[in-house]
Amino acid sequence: MTIPGALITGLAHVGIRVHDLARSRAFYEQLGFEFVAGPIGPEPVAILRHPTGVEINLILNAQSATAPNVLMDGPDKHPGYTHVALAIDDVEAMQAALARAGIATSGTRGGKPLAAVFVRDPDRNVIELARIPPP
Repeated sequence: MTIPGALITGLAHVGIRVHDLARSRAFYEQLGFEFVAGPIGPEPVAILRHPTGVEINLILNAQSATAPNVLMDGPDKHPGYTHVALAIDDVEAMQAALARAGIATSGTRGGKPLAAVFVRDPDRNVIELARIPPP
C-alpha cells in the first residue's frame, strides 16, 4: 500500500549535526537564519528559522570540531543525506554576497548562467544554494 501524497504537506525541518553552537549559529545567521530556541532536549538541539519558513535543527553532539564529513570527504561512499539545497533566485548575486560575507564556496553546478553554488558550514556539512527554474 502507498501512503497518499496529500498526507505530506511540506518539509518540517532539516537536522544538521554540529560541534559548537556559537560557531554554527554565527554561520547560519550569515545566511539569514534566526535563532529560535535551544539548546533543548536530550541530544541537545538548537532551532533556527529562516524568514522563508525553512527551519534547521542544529544537533549539538558532533564529537570533533575538525573531523572530515564522512559522507562527502572520503573515498568510500556511505549511504546518507549528502546536502541540503536552499532555493535562490540569482546564483551570481549569491556568490557575490557569500564573498562579501567571507564564506568560501566549495563548488558550483551548471554553466552560464550557473545553476547552483555550494558552501560548507564550519562542520563541513554541505549546503547547495540552487536557482529553481520557473515551472
